[in-house]
Amino acid sequence: MSTTILPPGAVSRQSVAAAPPLPDVMQPKQPRKGFLGYLTRHPTIAIGGSLLLLMIAVAIFAPFLWTKDPTALAPVMRTRDPSAAHWFGTDMLGRDVYSRVLYGTRVSLIVGFGVAIAASVIGLFIGLVSGFVRWADSIIMRVMDGLMSIPSILLAIALMALTRGSVGNVILAITVAEIPRVSRLVRGVVLSLREQPYVDAAVASGTRTPVIIWRHILPNTLAPMTVQATYICASAMITEAILSFIGAGTPPIIPSWGNIMAEGRALWQVKPYIVFFPAIFLSITVLAVNLLGDGLRDSLDPRAAKRV
Repeated sequence: MSTTILPPGAVSRQSVAAAPPLPDVMQPKQPRKGFLGYLTRHPTIAIGGSLLLLMIAVAIFAPFLWTKDPTALAPVMRTRDPSAAHWFGTDMLGRDVYSRVLYGTRVSLIVGFGVAIAASVIGLFIGLVSGFVRWADSIIMRVMDGLMSIPSILLAIALMALTRGSVGNVILAITVAEIPRVSRLVRGVVLSLREQPYVDAAVASGTRTPVIIWRHILPNTLAPMTVQATYICASAMITEAILSFIGAGTPPIIPSWGNIMAEGRALWQVKPYIVFFPAIFLSITVLAVNLLGDGLRDSLDPRAAKRV
């Protein structure tokens, strides 16, 4: 019987086969798959999405959350401190602040989502045309530069001064102020994609420009646009609160967080809760949208995905 002499440090196949398996503690952990695994790898999306879903649920089910009529006047009950009957107290007209804050969630979310969708769609179209059609680029961008030279809040105030106060006009005014930023973002992405080899190949093969934009350019702009839309949503909610606070937004009969804070600023030193509660709800909602945007940016960025 012959024996095989192994060099120092070598391991025979028999010894490897006979070696016991590693205990479970030493086995490398595999990342979770599916939606729960995605949320585990991106906790900011989970936190921001949960808070935003909570605010959406508050807006939808506000009539069923022990609220009263947010526009009902009760002069006898004005400026009452928080109690079991009025959880957030009452304002200077006797209206229940808790009910007004919960119903005000609807206005902020409608304005935020409405502006984000409208500005993204219009800005996406303008950016695609400006970035891919060379002769139209200079004309469109000069118009966008002119709009961007005016601060967005001042432009929104000027547009609201030309119309009457309503939720629809607020969405329109803020959308006009946000379109230039979206269009410039999309234009920058398109300018980099336009020089890619697959686009040159499509042009050389005689593919029409609308088909190239639809098949090759548009899909690659959706990721940055999704992230940008979340920031637009948060900015729109803040702008709406500012417009309502200074009396240029939604009419006072419609409960919104800006209106509630504007009505309570005269009593801020003696009744701070009138301003405190809507400000807290606004801060939480904006924080939720920003966290969601940060998480989407990290998950959709291919360079960040490689580091995970």
